[in-house]
Amino acid sequence: MIRTLMRYDWRNLSADRAPLAVAVVLGVAIAYGAFNGSEWIRFQNRAISEALAEEGERFDRIRNEIPKIESGEKTVSPFADPRQPQSFGRNMGTRYAVMPPAPLGALAIGQSDLYPYYFRVSTNSRETFLNNDEVENPVHLLTGRFDLAFVLLYLYPLVILAFSYNLVSSEKESGTLALTLSQPVSLRRLVMAKVLLRAAFVAALAVLLSAAGVIIGGTNLAAEGAWSRLLVWAAVTAMYGAFWFALAIAVNALGRGSATNAMTLAGAWLLFVIVIPSVLNVAIKALYPVPSRVELIQAIRVAGDESTRQGSKLLARYLEDHPELAPPSKGPGGPPDFGTLLVAVNEATERKVQPVLAEFDAQLANQQSMVDRLRYLSPAIVAQSAFNDLAGSSAHRYKHFLAGVDEYHRQWRGFFVPRILRKEKLNASDLARLPAFTFREEPTADVTGRAGVAFVGLLVAVVLAGIPAVMALRRYPVAG
Repeated sequence: MIRTLMRYDWRNLSADRAPLAVAVVLGVAIAYGAFNGSEWIRFQNRAISEALAEEGERFDRIRNEIPKIESGEKTVSPFADPRQPQSFGRNMGTRYAVMPPAPLGALAIGQSDLYPYYFRVSTNSRETFLNNDEVENPVHLLTGRFDLAFVLLYLYPLVILAFSYNLVSSEKESGTLALTLSQPVSLRRLVMAKVLLRAAFVAALAVLLSAAGVIIGGTNLAAEGAWSRLLVWAAVTAMYGAFWFALAIAVNALGRGSATNAMTLAGAWLLFVIVIPSVLNVAIKALYPVPSRVELIQAIRVAGDESTRQGSKLLARYLEDHPELAPPSKGPGGPPDFGTLLVAVNEATERKVQPVLAEFDAQLANQQSMVDRLRYLSPAIVAQSAFNDLAGSSAHRYKHFLAGVDEYHRQWRGFFVPRILRKEKLNASDLARLPAFTFREEPTADVTGRAGVAFVGLLVAVVLAGIPAVMALRRYPVAG
């Protein structure tokens, strides 16, 4: 019986060419979103390649210069001498710490256009390179980018609602509902057949077009964990769609007319996709405001000035704390050189700026914690958090990257600071021993685990909307 009802319903749908129109519109949107995402990934890869190429050319030039300087063939000032550890580690020989795009990065740009994806690490304090952002179009940052995740979050529900706002009301208004129910079929079975048909069509459309989007976006499916992430992505998409179908059944079960159903569902879409995320964003930022960026820059400037004025005292205190790094005594010493003073100044600057940074990090952590708790008020927020996680464009991955950059910065300074204090010059063989940064992806289990929690949250939303809807169908007024 359900198959018969589905065939009959398909004839009604295809009579007005609605499925074809929806397929074309959704297909164009997904293709454009995938193209936009792939363009962003290509831009990132191009920027990373240019940075690494610049680093390689710079190191080749230094390798050629060092033997010439050692042999006396070339003369340079101390500040331009690559053998000086303070000059090399601070600017001449700095290296890049890079976070490449994730395997599914083209599917959801998320916050990857807000967060830096590479840093030029030096012996200076970490704030000097962590806060050097790229210049970006502020309109892009404000509005976000059109990608596959945007299509699924905003347009996919509208397609579902356009197909399901009149599941029962259209037959009631045309007078065929009573005739249909006079046959050996219940209202719930009729609704189930209609929903199954529409869900199969929309889900197949979303999956096939998303697969095309994956191909257009150049997704690297051979990368570790790519298939696992893609399967979880499909599961989250299906459950997000199931919520909107359940909501449509609940609205239809109220027994209102098709126009009223359409307005009610449009209001629900506006509430869950636009209003709740916007209100939560404003409320959370008001509840946990982060310190001003200007305040951070000013704190760094003031701390640097104060530390510079107290350079000699700070150096003496630093060497007291780290006696193993003290240079060998060679008779009466003159004033310490610039590089030696800078070591103590950088550490003092970091120590003075730390309270501002700690407050900044604490407020961001409070914001993220609040978002994680309140995101279940909107299925759109839940789905978006899962999409960003799976695509590698979430705050979690960026935080993981920053932790690696901090560790690499400690290794870099650990290599150069002893040489600066002991005034040891570098040679060509030292270049091969320099610390190198390697980005390690988060374990796939951690990423899919967080997305799995989002999947469960969407499942709960489906149950909460679906059970009352099915129960309400028992009291549906067939006539009148």
